[in-house]
Amino acid sequence: MINRVVLVGRLTKNPELRYTPNGVAVTSFTIAVNRPFSNQQGEREADFIPVVVWRRQAENAANFLQKGSLAGVDGRIQTRSYENNEGRRVYVTEVVADSVQFLEPKSTRHADGGNYAPSGASAASSSQQRGGYAPSPSSNQNNSSGQNQGAPSFEDPFAGDSKPIDISDDDLPF
Repeated sequence: MINRVVLVGRLTKNPELRYTPNGVAVTSFTIAVNRPFSNQQGEREADFIPVVVWRRQAENAANFLQKGSLAGVDGRIQTRSYENNEGRRVYVTEVVADSVQFLEPKSTRHADGGNYAPSGASAASSSQQRGGYAPSPSSNQNNSSGQNQGAPSFEDPFAGDSKPIDISDDDLPF
């Protein structure tokens, strides 16, 4: 039997860290995963999937992830049920994560909820938004203000230029 789940998406709110009576850490959060197709109105939809993480991974997720963080989750689907205060049976389906990967540098997230920086932010953040190269967060850790002073600029060389690009077929790798 196989029960394996791999997800990449953004957290919809800050993770909630709790501890069991035995002192075991457990963190829960919801991850929004875009669907690979558009609906009839041409809009992209997302699935909101509850995730549960245990032990050290739970503490790491709670400490380093926040609303809007891009994360990768590897785990399994689990179903359970319980009786609520009204005596009704409640069924829950969730992903129990074996591994949570932080897929963007902490410098691209902000305290305002973890969204990307608006235009006019650092070149590294705007490059990250376009899927381009951005320096690792460790390259500027000695700067407490969070600015990329002295860092090389990674601006898009084609931004704002509507001219066609002249490339020979010999220059293409395929």
